[in-house]
Amino acid sequence: MSNINKQALLVSKAKASVFTMGYISQFEASDIDSDDIDLRFEVDGVETGTTVSIVDECGHAAQIITALLDELEHYKSREERVTKLVLDNSTSWDVLYEKLEAAEKRIAEQREYYEGVIADGSKRIAELEKGHQEAAKQINSWRRLAKQNIAERGKDISELEAARQRIAELENSETQLINERDAAESALADMYQAATGERPEWSNMFGF
Repeated sequence: MSNINKQALLVSKAKASVFTMGYISQFEASDIDSDDIDLRFEVDGVETGTTVSIVDECGHAAQIITALLDELEHYKSREERVTKLVLDNSTSWDVLYEKLEAAEKRIAEQREYYEGVIADGSKRIAELEKGHQEAAKQINSWRRLAKQNIAERGKDISELEAARQRIAELENSETQLINERDAAESALADMYQAATGERPEWSNMFGF
């Protein structure tokens, strides 16, 4: 049987003994003429009762009181041991509380430090993001300028190609004119020779 069950049984016996002894105490001494007493009472409106021995009930009461005193002594001794243990450990508790306070202080300091680090990091990130945005704007500006230069360069190339084509056309035209001039000079030379019997000197005649 566990200690809890033993205590519950002891309490139940104590209550029963208190009830019986309280009932016996209501009798007048002159009404008691023997060790046996007839106890009468009602339970749920029904009269009932029993015969008890005063000596036996006193013996039971003494046993119960002794058991209660033993339990009281046991818990008193236990309380003293617990109290002594608490007192012995009071210094240890003080040390633990000091360590706890020191740990809490360190945690607060570390929290403050890391909050500062986070704040600085956030500020730096904001600066980098701002710099990134400005760099992106500059890059976009360079891209627009490059596209504009490419477009202008393409226009210049187109104009250059047109000029080259025009030069080629002029060169072809000049060659054709030279050929026509040479043919005309040759025809004139033939006519001159036929008329005079001599070949003309064009450089003297035309001055070149």
